[in-house]
Amino acid sequence: MNLRKSLYLLTLGALPLISFGQSDTIPANWFNLDYKTDGVMGISTEKTYKTLLKGRKSTPIIVGVLDGGVDVYHEDLKDVVWINVKDSLANGIDNDGNGYINDKYGWNFIGNADGKDVQFDNLELTRQLRVLDKKFANITAATELNETDRKAFANYQKMLAKYKNKLEEAKMGQFSYDALKRNIDAVVREIGKKPEDITQEDIDNFKATTNTQRIALGYAKDEINNGGFAKFFDDITEGAKYFNNQVDYHLNKAYDSRPIVGDNYEDASERHYGNADVKGPDALHGSHVAGIIGAKRNNNIGINGVADNVKILTVRLVPDGDERDKDVANAIRYAADNGAKVLNMSFGKSYAYNKQAVDDAIKYAESKDVLMVHAAGNDSEDNDIEPNFPMKYYTDVKGDTTGVANAWITVGATGLHLDNELLADFSNYGKKTVDVFAPGVHINSTVPDSKYKEEQGTSMAAPVVAGLAAMIRSYYPNLSAVETKQIIMESVEKPNQLVQIKVGEDASKTVRLADISVTGGIVNAYNAIIKAEEYTNRKKK
Repeated sequence: MNLRKSLYLLTLGALPLISFGQSDTIPANWFNLDYKTDGVMGISTEKTYKTLLKGRKSTPIIVGVLDGGVDVYHEDLKDVVWINVKDSLANGIDNDGNGYINDKYGWNFIGNADGKDVQFDNLELTRQLRVLDKKFANITAATELNETDRKAFANYQKMLAKYKNKLEEAKMGQFSYDALKRNIDAVVREIGKKPEDITQEDIDNFKATTNTQRIALGYAKDEINNGGFAKFFDDITEGAKYFNNQVDYHLNKAYDSRPIVGDNYEDASERHYGNADVKGPDALHGSHVAGIIGAKRNNNIGINGVADNVKILTVRLVPDGDERDKDVANAIRYAADNGAKVLNMSFGKSYAYNKQAVDDAIKYAESKDVLMVHAAGNDSEDNDIEPNFPMKYYTDVKGDTTGVANAWITVGATGLHLDNELLADFSNYGKKTVDVFAPGVHINSTVPDSKYKEEQGTSMAAPVVAGLAAMIRSYYPNLSAVETKQIIMESVEKPNQLVQIKVGEDASKTVRLADISVTGGIVNAYNAIIKAEEYTNRKKK
């Protein structure tokens, strides 16, 4: 969840502006639709199946969903989940001898053998400062340091300033949202109805008794016709939860979840730890991602994923907080070893701890012909300047570039319409670092317990591209991971539309997608299948 940074003054603090609800005019599956036919900037999935792929045969493609967990029993996912037929789920024996006991649906690298799971973790920034504080906390600018330590201390000061700013913002948001939630909860109690049953008339007739209650009602009145009161209530609840978790876990130096896992965290070569619980305590994000990629198509249930012949292999490594590099590396290796040909990685962070371990895993996946798809991030930042890890660039211990992953695609997010809001306002970008864009706003998909929900972020855009990659590799199994990437990159739609990007905290400027990405375009399935056919025909000659 990435709330906007702009602040609205509230009597008891400052409330970040959030986007509630959605317009009833937005088609639930708009990301699969076609601009010319349907008037929205989807990727033409439905058009492609009805025309170019009609009657064609395909082979199943395993897609690794590296995320926070997936509900493999969801009504719209259960038929498309990967199953390790060599292992069971509950006999406590490593039947296939791969070192992972009962990995029937995948593996969880943030749990332990006793079945306990990590739910929360710090930001990587917090974890690194916890270590650096011991060395630099008592050092001042007047302290004599050698050149290496001087540079390290300067970097520490920058990190500390960023941390303090984040903590201050989180505490302000926590205070504001808790105040708003208390007032909304009081309104709900006094009205005496469930949130989903509260109407416009109920809100209009309610008599506020305090200033903060009047402000809370103002938000409710603004949003009652934009998704309903229940949606507004859920968003307020989510906002309060988000900031509480920021303060209590993400930015809390005293909190350390790793003892739950019980591994030797500094040993990146350690592979066999965790458990088989691929759902974990909160599988909303991962289930949503899985549905976009491959929710069962045309079954008259829920939604249609992008790919129509996939097997979703779940690898849980992302907590509520920043993922750890050791787990990222092991998740990539595990998925590659179990036959995944496409990986979706809808996670990222501003700092790396053991980039070498991740780089080695990426190289390993490439050697096994795996295409990796990564979300660009949701900070409205230029990834060329502010890195988002993991990344396609290999680096040495000094951070100098030593090469690039060829089977890697980084994805930014776009919206429905060909206007100045085409670029999602939260999406990161980068002329060198972000390859393509894909739909990532108002995306309806699967969430736990056979439910569905709208979410947005580059986390939603990446699986659109992963689904497209799976579609291509399913119908054209002769194409390699690198060729599939080239096809996706070469077949984008390149709108000439001007969009807004943020420059600093307050300023913005107008650019084209070509100025802020490698391809300057939005992925398109119809174009990609035509291009895949061309590639295949050339290989036959």
